[in-house]
Amino acid sequence: MHLDHHETLADISAKVHAGVRSVMIDGSALSFERNIALVQSVVAFSHRFDASVEAELGLLGGEEDDKVVADRDELFTSPEAAAAFVSRTGIDSLAVAIGTAHGLYKAAPQLDFARLEKIRQRVSVPLVLHGASGLADEDIRRAIGLGICKVNVAPELKIAFSGALKYYLLEHPDATDPRHYMPPAKRAMQAVVDKVITLCGSEGKG
Repeated sequence: MHLDHHETLADISAKVHAGVRSVMIDGSALSFERNIALVQSVVAFSHRFDASVEAELGLLGGEEDDKVVADRDELFTSPEAAAAFVSRTGIDSLAVAIGTAHGLYKAAPQLDFARLEKIRQRVSVPLVLHGASGLADEDIRRAIGLGICKVNVAPELKIAFSGALKYYLLEHPDATDPRHYMPPAKRAMQAVVDKVITLCGSEGKG
């Protein structure tokens, strides 16, 4: 289990105590120094329990949970700041902002691959790409080739699941048993997972 986009040490500590061993602390909306301070506290706590810590530097456009970032407020990750951030916090992986966004894209995003390459040159920990739903396959492959080690996909999964569920209920308006209407929704979501695993070259590596 992995915690995604948690924003407080208290929230993370409760779940680590419950057994979770992979967490993400998202202080990207904070100032650089406040983000570092928050992440340092999470790393100090989580590493005591052998839990890995992902953090984010830079802001992605779009919406994640209840946080909305307008396009004009996007802040891409600085390669120099990324190096300092990783060194000072001791995180295990870094989510970077290179032009992706949470949610669905209204137009094809223009990813800053040159920036990603510079970040990879300055940072040794695994890099994470959030907002991969809707990206072109070639962009995902190129990002992986430039150092992305983890790709986050969410809206594609939600759309597949909800679409299959709606279709089943429309075809079977009297359905009330989740043992009947949940399996097709799960299969639709599994198909997306299979596609992304293959796209990332991760099949057979679990």
